Amino acid sequence: MLLMQQSSIYLDYHSTTPVDRRVADKMLHSMTTAFGNASSVDHSYGDEAAQAVKKARQQVAELINASPQEIIFTSGATESVNLAIQGHFPQNLTSLPSRLIVSPIEHKAVLDTCKAIANQGLAEIVWLKVDRQARIDLEYLERVCSGGASLLCIMAANNEVGNIYPLQSISQIAQKYNIPFFCDASQAVGKIPINFSDWGISYLTLSGHKFYAPKGIGALVVRKDYSLKPLFYGGEHQKGLRPGTLNVAGIVGLGEACSLRQLEMDADEKAIAAKRDRLQNLLLAKIPNLIVNGDLQNRLAGNLHLSIPNIPNSAIVARIRDKLAISTGSACSSGTTTSSHVLRLMQLPETQIEGALRIGIGKFTTEAEIDLAAEILSDTVARISKILTST
Repeated sequence: MLLMQQSSIYLDYHSTTPVDRRVADKMLHSMTTAFGNASSVDHSYGDEAAQAVKKARQQVAELINASPQEIIFTSGATESVNLAIQGHFPQNLTSLPSRLIVSPIEHKAVLDTCKAIANQGLAEIVWLKVDRQARIDLEYLERVCSGGASLLCIMAANNEVGNIYPLQSISQIAQKYNIPFFCDASQAVGKIPINFSDWGISYLTLSGHKFYAPKGIGALVVRKDYSLKPLFYGGEHQKGLRPGTLNVAGIVGLGEACSLRQLEMDADEKAIAAKRDRLQNLLLAKIPNLIVNGDLQNRLAGNLHLSIPNIPNSAIVARIRDKLAISTGSACSSGTTTSSHVLRLMQLPETQIEGALRIGIGKFTTEAEIDLAAEILSDTVARISKILTST
């Protein structure tokens, strides 16, 4: 068994977050004491589990201003994405020709699912435009939407550079042209306010492990007047849309995490932003030519996406992996040899892409860890620079 060194600092909160101990305690009770099957209607164990699921559904709905009846529990964002996009086609094809309008900097789960729909001949993909800060061109979005579409796919916040997108404005454009709007909010829920009902979003995904709940639990929010085709069959659980025995412990954990984020999100994110800014300023002062990527005026509080031109990110990570947990990009692309599609679409220079690092700060990150992380990174970059200039 591989054990993490105690000195290792975790700064990869966009990949996953540690489970809040208060969430884990609720889950432990659900797994060991209130362990019933929520679909067992013949005894009190089942009743207790069903009540726990009902409470969690309410907690999730309250965080994003949705109706509890609109919450479908899933195994996480990838399943939710597939259920929403694949389930939407072909029964909701109301526009001719069938078009699928997609932001090109979506998570791979969205991009691959949309491409699968296109490969089946169900829709033609129309790609939106982004600028060098990964901002979406809203004027172009409106022009494209004016031609009609079967579905619009735009994320709430980017999982690499951290951009927060103007969901209200996007949704208004979608509603103006009567286009259903799918929003992958996996990186946004629990970090920024989301108003599902008032903003007119049709489908929305969330994933528990992005905001201090466990991995393997998430939800798809489906507006009441929309219907989806299930991906698989095997029972009438959750209106038949997502059959299978409910992960009660995971659902309880997700609900508790949502409840805690509703209470603590505002204060937590302000503190996280202050730590992010401190780390950014320390690194800018210590590392020559450092570049901060993305929309610096509209980004997640915990996101710091950097590029150090002419210093390969692989060289940095190889030297700090036992001291500092950061990433070179999205966890969904780990192990691949291709560079970030997001950074390429931003048309960044190759040296800037090769030197890109994603740092994710969370509520459990301490001030001391911020200072030490800045020291580790800057010292590592200085050593690599010295090696490169001497060869």
